Amino acid sequence: MGFKVGIVGLPNVGKSTLFNALTRTAAAQAANFPFCTIEPNVGEVAVPDARLDRLAAIAKSKQVIPARMTFVDIAGLVKGASKGEGLGNQFLANIRETDAIAHVLRCFEDDDVTHVEGRVDPVADAETIETELMLADLESIEKRLQNIVRKVRGGDKEAIQQERLMQQAKAMLEQGKPARLVEVDAEDAKAWQMLQLLTSKPILYVCNVAEDEAATGNEQSARVARMAEEQGAAHVVISARIEEEIAQLEPEEAGMFLSELGLEEAGLDRMIRAGYELLRLETYFTVGPKEARAWTIRKGTHAPQAAGVIHGDFERGFIRAETISYEDFVTLGGEQAAKDAGRMRVEGKSYVVKDGDVLHFLFNA
Repeated sequence: MGFKVGIVGLPNVGKSTLFNALTRTAAAQAANFPFCTIEPNVGEVAVPDARLDRLAAIAKSKQVIPARMTFVDIAGLVKGASKGEGLGNQFLANIRETDAIAHVLRCFEDDDVTHVEGRVDPVADAETIETELMLADLESIEKRLQNIVRKVRGGDKEAIQQERLMQQAKAMLEQGKPARLVEVDAEDAKAWQMLQLLTSKPILYVCNVAEDEAATGNEQSARVARMAEEQGAAHVVISARIEEEIAQLEPEEAGMFLSELGLEEAGLDRMIRAGYELLRLETYFTVGPKEARAWTIRKGTHAPQAAGVIHGDFERGFIRAETISYEDFVTLGGEQAAKDAGRMRVEGKSYVVKDGDVLHFLFNA
């Protein structure tokens, strides 16, 4: 199960520098001019989780395979993108394919790095992009409403549902608010997702600060934090320059470097975890002598669907899941010890998998 987070922002806010650090590559060219990223660069990163290493050590697993998340570095946006200005059409098409948005905001002063608007104001930058996305959504909704008129008149249930949801989104957008604020019932969730509205995607604000402000943030990042809280969005404070430097170091050296800067962990680790939370994701594990592996599922996933993440046959032929909590596996010292202590549970199709579960699936081939 793959999850994509699109890295967006105005030109020259540090998107590509951040992407380079995330993927530990130089695939995205970071340069001081707008649109240096023409095609979206895609990179997969491991989701940091110390639990996986502990499980692997106990089980003496030969291979350790972490969960992964995909980040997409998308070309910089400018005012008028909703009308095709700059690389607007391409930007909007690329972002539509992602599950969430990591909006990088410039919260640093640097005369050597040009700002497309000639000033540093992260809240105004956020409003610029949000406005363009809302305008694009409105235009998309109006076109689609016209296209389904006949089906609605003919009593097509799917079209009637789509019209109702689009009217709800349109009303919210016309108030100057993003579609993500629309309250969607469980029975409408799938149809709502199919609309692929840009402003319905969850958003994480990434405050890119100067290197000496990475541990404390600054006045600009504090403004973003207040904005995020008002919107019910998430935010993290990082220095893309520091993250890029850390990405080139060995783990031990990186730890020493972070310590010298007064940082407990890399900002990227916090960003990846924030992305996980934003998408309401969690992790379960499969552990054995061959490999210890982390698997990503959405919160609330039932056991058969969790098994299906490994292979479709596991879901189709699901019989039961032998389940040990992470705490029991670690405290008791492994699978056999947990079994002997009566801490292994047998769960059926109705079981909702919990974060940290160590699972073994039984199924009919």
